[in-house]
Amino acid sequence: MWNRQNRAQHSYAGMWVTRDGNIRHELLPNGRYDEARGNKSSAYQGSYTIEGDHIEYRDDTGFTADGDFRDGVLYHAGMILFREK
Repeated sequence: MWNRQNRAQHSYAGMWVTRDGNIRHELLPNGRYDEARGNKSSAYQGSYTIEGDHIEYRDDTGFTADGDFRDGVLYHAGMILFREK
């Protein structure tokens, strides 16, 4: 699932942020992501794949997580992220 051929290029690429701006996920079109937390940029980095409206994350240390896009909102690990405009 984590090979280069399966990496997503899709309409979900871009910056996703929590309402307070503390958590920021940048989904890059090449299947990589960069997560910032508070004042710490690049707190986590890794790869992701998307099937339908479901996203699977795998950070560079091997930790995995997932989430779902519903009605233009990303629900991930108890967080709600909105597309940054």
